[in-house]
Amino acid sequence: MSVSRIVELRRYTLHPGARDTLIELFEREFVTGQEAVGIAVGGRFRDLDDPDRFVWLRSFPDMASRRRSLEAFYGGPVWRRHRDAANATMLDSDDVFLLRGPGFAAVDADVAVSVCHPQDAAAFDAYAAQHLDPSHALHRTEHAPNDFPALPVRAGEDVRVWFNGPAEAPPWPSERLRLARV
Repeated sequence: MSVSRIVELRRYTLHPGARDTLIELFEREFVTGQEAVGIAVGGRFRDLDDPDRFVWLRSFPDMASRRRSLEAFYGGPVWRRHRDAANATMLDSDDVFLLRGPGFAAVDADVAVSVCHPQDAAAFDAYAAQHLDPSHALHRTEHAPNDFPALPVRAGEDVRVWFNGPAEAPPWPSERLRLARV
């Protein structure tokens, strides 16, 4: 039996040329700062198709833990000290999917992330049973209300997200992100 976690897939659009600045700050300050308050910080990636995009994952055991951890981090000294520098690199930080699924394993390689918008859940489940296995870490939209509104998430969408799956596109609207590990 696998444990389900709350996962945020966060995609930031940055000012031209600011990605390396944000990555350096993120790696130096924000990974350990978030982990200190109970946030599991997963993969951090450069989008191979967009030089001004930074993509990362973080997870929480449940929604109540998410709220407590986000309050602790964004109300704490690490964020207060470095938020202006981080925010100065960003054009948009609101492209966020709130998901439920198995979480993520450490990845030391490039990955492909598929984001699919299936119209028929039963048909998608049949597709997933044929094309995806547990190594693809299938996640589904978490429909609980965002209880930390200071950080918006995409609402009103029903998505499925998986990693390193089949190269062919599923038979529903989808996008495939090609990401290089930071």
